[in-house]
Amino acid sequence: MLGKMSSGLGFAAAATIVINLDAAPYGTKDVKISGGDTKETLSLYHTDDGISGMVRISAPKKVDHIGIKVEFLGIIECSTDKTPYEFASKVQELAAPGSLFGDEEFRFEFKTVDKPHESFRGMSATAKYVIRVTISRSAMSANVVQDQELWVQALQKEPEINNVIKMEVGIEDCLHIEFEYDKCKYHLADVVMGKIYFLLVRIKIKHMELAIIKRESVGSGQSMQTNSETVIKYEIMDGAPVKGETIPVRLFLESFPLTPTYPNVTNKFSVKYYLNLVLVDEEDRRYFKQQEVKLWRKNMDGAEASGTAC
Repeated sequence: MLGKMSSGLGFAAAATIVINLDAAPYGTKDVKISGGDTKETLSLYHTDDGISGMVRISAPKKVDHIGIKVEFLGIIECSTDKTPYEFASKVQELAAPGSLFGDEEFRFEFKTVDKPHESFRGMSATAKYVIRVTISRSAMSANVVQDQELWVQALQKEPEINNVIKMEVGIEDCLHIEFEYDKCKYHLADVVMGKIYFLLVRIKIKHMELAIIKRESVGSGQSMQTNSETVIKYEIMDGAPVKGETIPVRLFLESFPLTPTYPNVTNKFSVKYYLNLVLVDEEDRRYFKQQEVKLWRKNMDGAEASGTAC
C-alpha cells in the first residue's frame, strides 16, 4: 500500500515521503471516505498481525535534519473533542541526525503492535491506525510528516450465551403482538430469524417493516451527542393481518454496511444496533418497538477480507 506524497510547511519542494506497506495478510479493504461516497483502498490486518514496509524519501537538494522516525499510532477523533486521542503508540528510529540528499530508503517492522479496537469511520467518531513518518528539523524549520492509514478488523469468539429475544407489546384494546428473534447476538454475515404473532388486531394495519438502526454516541454527560441512522428498511408484511396470524422474519445481514457493536471505546464513543419493528396503519400512523442486538465479527476464513467498510 503506497503512501501519499508529503508536503511539509516551508519544506514542500525540499523532500517527499512515500510509505510503501508490505502486502497485508488479508489483502485490502475498500473504505468509504468520510463525508462522501468515494472510496479508498487500505491494507487489511487483524489485531494480532505485525506491520512492515519501506519508507522512501526523496530530497533533490541537501536537507539537514535532527532525526527520522516511524510510528505506529492508534487514534480516535470525535466531534466533541478538539484534539485527537492516541490509544496506541510504538516508535522506531530510522535515522540519526544528519543530512538527506537524493533518494534514500528505510526498512521498518513492527512485529507486535497493540491494536485493541477495530477501525471505524462513523458520523461523528473515527478510530484509525496509521503509520507516521516524521523528518524532524530544527526549530527554524517545520517538520515533514506523512501518514499512511491501514484498516484493522477484530475477530471475536462465538458468544457463550446467546438468548432468544421474546416480548409482548401492544396498545390496550387495540393491538397486541408478540415478536420473537432467534438470538440477541449476530455475526456480520448472520441471518436474523424470527416470528411476529398477532394476538389482537383492532386497528387497520397497512404494512409492517423491520429496520436496522445504528446509534452512534460520542462524549459523555451533558456534552454527549447521539446520531441515529437507518441502515436498512425491510418490508415483512403488506396488507392487513388478522388475529392469530404469524409473520415470519428472515433478514440476511451480510449485504449491509454493518460494523461490530462498539460498547465503549476508551470512554470516547460507542456504536449500538437495534432491530426496529414498525407497523403502519391506513392513516400512516406508525407503531414501533426497538430491541437492541449485538453484532460481532466472526472468522469467516477470508470471506470478510474484502468488500466495503463503513
